[in-house]
Amino acid sequence: MSLPLEPSEAMAGDTRVPELRSASEAADWIECMRRGDFAAAWTLSDRILNSRAAIPCTHLPRHEQWIWNGAPLQGQRVLIRCYHGLGDTIQYIRYAPLLRQIAREVYLWVQPELIPLVQHVPGLDRILPLHDGTPEIDYDADVEIMELAHVFRTSLETIPKDIPYLIAEPAQLGPMMARLRVGIVWEAGGWDERRSVPFELVRPLAELKGIELHALQRGVPCPREFGVDHSAADPLETARVLSALDLLVSVDSFPAHLAGALGRPVWTLLHSECDWRWMRQRDDSPWYPTMRLFRQSSPADWTTVIEQLAVELQTRARGEGARPDGSGTPLWHDGGCSPGVVRVT
Repeated sequence: MSLPLEPSEAMAGDTRVPELRSASEAADWIECMRRGDFAAAWTLSDRILNSRAAIPCTHLPRHEQWIWNGAPLQGQRVLIRCYHGLGDTIQYIRYAPLLRQIAREVYLWVQPELIPLVQHVPGLDRILPLHDGTPEIDYDADVEIMELAHVFRTSLETIPKDIPYLIAEPAQLGPMMARLRVGIVWEAGGWDERRSVPFELVRPLAELKGIELHALQRGVPCPREFGVDHSAADPLETARVLSALDLLVSVDSFPAHLAGALGRPVWTLLHSECDWRWMRQRDDSPWYPTMRLFRQSSPADWTTVIEQLAVELQTRARGEGARPDGSGTPLWHDGGCSPGVVRVT
């Protein structure tokens, strides 16, 4: 997004070179995005883009490199570089069709594990697996995938919302053992541990009646009594499982973005100083219409969040209230069992 962040903020979203901008500029940009004033953020981004012209950045880690130089992309063969996380790629791949409307050709240099998921996204002429070398393709211009929002000077009203923009065949999960099949992810990547919820706090959710938990915590097998384990699932298999579930509950991590891109109901758990993309004082997301946000009211207070979550899940398991995607229609209309009460201590 053409705006380097100070070190304390750098891993909380867009990660552009800290030494090229003051801490106050970083704070100003984040504040603009959090309040939804994208136009003001792009004005700041323009200033940074101009100030770094001709300054090399290849010595920096990839996620801190700037790519787009501000030149028009119309009629060009454009290479999209995916230098951030899997969730960032999933969030911003929505711009590929928009880019293809102005570019001659669009090439995607993407994390190899995402290729099966994105291979049918409209607007991509070629897809290449990302690696530590240089892309084996000729191109006229390139852009990091998170810079595309700046390229198109996106506003809250113009965020591409052609959702779902990813599609996966639903997995066969076997006989349904409860009224509500819920996926759960409680741990995020290690660069910001505030995003993760201790497993001890989510474990009591397994006691809720009427709910069948499916653990999608990649690489972390769950106890058998907690739920169905999908820890070995790759991104495509995760997408297939999500497509078969009624709801995903996830911390701010890749599966939350994937569920949103698939158009699946997702409840995202956020710490009190969460990433700028989730904005402030909203329980919905302009990026994902089927997403609902559950926020900490004070730093490190996951207990209150999980207690609220348990109450909401019980309501859904009884078939009461709105659907998880907020549509207002209950998931079931035939009464239901009486879910137990979970109190997190």
